[in-house]
Amino acid sequence: MQRTLRQNISLEGIGLHSGKPSKVTLAPAPVDSGIVFRRKTNGHIETCQASIRNLRPMELCTTIGSNGFQIQTTEHVLSALWGMHINNAYIDIDSEEVPAMDGSAAPFVEMIHAAGMVSQERPRTFLKIVKPLHVGDHRRGVSILPSTTSKITYSIDYDHTLIQQQTYEYEWSPKAFQDKIAEARTFAFSHEVEALWARGLGQGGSLDNTIVFSESGLLNDQGLRFPDECVRHKVLDLIGDLALLGVPVIGHVFADRSGHFLHNQLVQMILDNPDTWILVGAQHTKWAALSNGSLHGKKTPHPVALSANSAA
Repeated sequence: MQRTLRQNISLEGIGLHSGKPSKVTLAPAPVDSGIVFRRKTNGHIETCQASIRNLRPMELCTTIGSNGFQIQTTEHVLSALWGMHINNAYIDIDSEEVPAMDGSAAPFVEMIHAAGMVSQERPRTFLKIVKPLHVGDHRRGVSILPSTTSKITYSIDYDHTLIQQQTYEYEWSPKAFQDKIAEARTFAFSHEVEALWARGLGQGGSLDNTIVFSESGLLNDQGLRFPDECVRHKVLDLIGDLALLGVPVIGHVFADRSGHFLHNQLVQMILDNPDTWILVGAQHTKWAALSNGSLHGKKTPHPVALSANSAA
């Protein structure tokens, strides 16, 4: 069945890129609502559906926008909701960036548990992949193949002694997400920090919310949470970006040295190729519309392409 939250729950922090204070409140939403961001401005409530159609160009994070406002760095809160199988929720926000918290999805998972989760009266709809799709080139890419379950296999390769080649295989479930993925933090390299600041990014970044690698080591005194924390965080980001599809997917995603740009391209490619999937358990006209292609006409602007070794 579809799931939402039992009650409202809030937290506050600063935006990773803007450095500005931000408060978010997760709230229950009716069946078939999906995930919707809301912001109250001058007595008027602006809304933005978490959808690939609302994607906005932005480096190093996933940003969506519509109806007069945009929300930056959405991937961690979306990953928490999607990873914990929350289909319907409102995200009320008082700024233009989701707070970074500790750089992972764990604080948002804690919010979800504190609010409680409830089943709703309508079954979930799934998008089941029946033909392979691929985006990328010989250096990096993302594919999705038919599968009887929802899985992710992610590989990265960084020229750093503490990272190098890492591969992680994730079997989609709330317990696996909470135990294996949610606590993995975003990461960057010390030699990139000044360049990020020069582009107006990373203004709220610190060792409290980012793993920072020096040339041969780690600047964070507490060390890594997992030996392969970097690739786990990439899985976290991918789950958040797949949430922009608006419906859970049954398929096996293979990502190799990828990032938000290619994740979002894959989501768009799925919607642009309705012959590669079928809907399972479609119970509502919203998903019937998705199936007959009515959402495919509008192209989404892609974010700025990043190098394979850009920070997460």
